[in-house]
Amino acid sequence: MIDTAYVEIGENARIWHPELVNIYGNKEAICRIGNGVNIGAFVEIGPGVAIGDNVSIGAHCFIPEGVTIEDGCFIGPGVCFTNDKYPPGHKDSWGKITVKRGARIGARAVILPGITIGENALVGAGSVVTKDVLAGVVVKGNPACSSFSKRILGILAVALQRNEFGLREFLKV
Repeated sequence: MIDTAYVEIGENARIWHPELVNIYGNKEAICRIGNGVNIGAFVEIGPGVAIGDNVSIGAHCFIPEGVTIEDGCFIGPGVCFTNDKYPPGHKDSWGKITVKRGARIGARAVILPGITIGENALVGAGSVVTKDVLAGVVVKGNPACSSFSKRILGILAVALQRNEFGLREFLKV
């Protein structure tokens, strides 16, 4: 069901199987979908969601109120954005999510409230994003983090274990 009274859909937007897609809006929160957007089947888009131009949204995605997806993003199938960290919470406590220009999110990723995914960032399939993702960074896993972060932590753990560079004294452990 597409609530045409409170949903704005741009030119050349394509909704595959519109009878299987739910897009909502209301007087206080109009849903805006940009030009050239592709939306797969079984997608739910809530009121107040803003989707930029040339965005691709795979099948089975859940995009609740408070989500902004900027131009040129790719949202893989089954991605779930959440706006309530401690459900059921009051609407005033919901967190917003922003996906910046050109970001890509792999299939079945979960994005928690209050998150910003930076420009041209990549979230690996199945990841659970609990913290902001910087522009151009690749994150993966549960919780999602960059391979660089894991490598640095591994190097520090080995150095601490061997007490290289006097780390134990420095860190007082």
